[in-house]
Amino acid sequence: MGQMEENLAGTVALAAAGDEAAFARIIQAHHDDMTRVCFVICGDLDVADEAVQAAWPIIWRKLGSLRDPDRLRPWLVSVAANEARQLIRRRRRRTVVELAVGTAATPGGDPAGHVGDLDLVNALARLDPDDRALLALRYVAGFDSTELARATGRSPSGTRARLARLLDRLRTELSDG
Repeated sequence: MGQMEENLAGTVALAAAGDEAAFARIIQAHHDDMTRVCFVICGDLDVADEAVQAAWPIIWRKLGSLRDPDRLRPWLVSVAANEARQLIRRRRRRTVVELAVGTAATPGGDPAGHVGDLDLVNALARLDPDDRALLALRYVAGFDSTELARATGRSPSGTRARLARLLDRLRTELSDG
């Protein structure tokens, strides 16, 4: 076992035993990744932050159940993604996306250049939270098909097929034809 793996295993073991400083190191290392994934799922930074905040107490309680410290990051992100999906289901609200016009645009730039971004945001918003979570876990957190399968409770091949269908749906929805 390399030193990095020993440090991770040691930090996880200490945190699982109740060491708040070790848990704070885990939070510091993974909070931003978890927030990015939750933002893709929720489409709202405040809701994403709320989901991550709701995930940490769960993680604190269940950290001792993590069998493989090398799986810490996928497990943390999965817990946060689950919290984000639950928040979305409870709220059943649509989000409004604001695009900065004028000050954020490049001088002399065409505001129509942001239409594609808005189209993508709207297409993602129309997806089920579970589908947004799958996309976020793959493209924001970088999960491979095995990690996705563990996080979603499906087989790796079933997960790849579902992901392919989602991408086809988005491509069709975003195409001009």
